[in-house]
Amino acid sequence: MDDIASTLKISAAGMRAQGVRLKVIAENIANADSLPAQAGDIPYRRQVVSFRNELDRATGVDMVRVRDITADQTPFPRRFDPNHPAADTRGYVEEPNVNALIEIADMREAERSYDANLRVIQASKGMLQEIIDVLR
Repeated sequence: MDDIASTLKISAAGMRAQGVRLKVIAENIANADSLPAQAGDIPYRRQVVSFRNELDRATGVDMVRVRDITADQTPFPRRFDPNHPAADTRGYVEEPNVNALIEIADMREAERSYDANLRVIQASKGMLQEIIDVLR
């Protein structure tokens, strides 16, 4: 039973971590087309989630945790639009450094990981139910 409980905790930690990742990806996608309002304003900078393993001393098992959420330092793409209020003196506007295709691929990866952890939890709960049924 301890193994099943550990499995549930590991999968739940994985789901929490991927849930944070999905939230950050959604924020990136929502801001992918947002431009600065005026010259000198900084465009939205893509956010990236990184993970770490953390030992759960109660179970002796490594759990995945969100280490931090950091700004992607990739340079901002620029486009020529001299009539835009955020255009610099040369007529260029800096855009967010978000690539929607990369975000969608990351989102699918995070969804698959989230779903895999959910299936592990469902299977573990099924095993626990079978144990309870046998013990009755």
